[in-house]
Amino acid sequence: MKVRVYVSLKNGVLDPQGRAIQHSLEGLGFSGVQDVRAGRLIELEVDDTVTDAALDEMCQKLLANMVIENYRVERIAA
Repeated sequence: MKVRVYVSLKNGVLDPQGRAIQHSLEGLGFSGVQDVRAGRLIELEVDDTVTDAALDEMCQKLLANMVIENYRVERIAA
């Protein structure tokens, strides 16, 4: 089974990568972009026996920095 973990910065945490993307879009002539927040997507291929609790533990211990990031887990049906 495929699992996607979306990791993003918590509100209030500065996002220099997002700011750089926003400035680059403006430099390319795109207007109307108010804010950009950059995150990451992690895809895992796991056995059907891997529980939601185990996935949460993976995120909390390694995949996300719980001090400054949030995460969302999505199971993808085959």
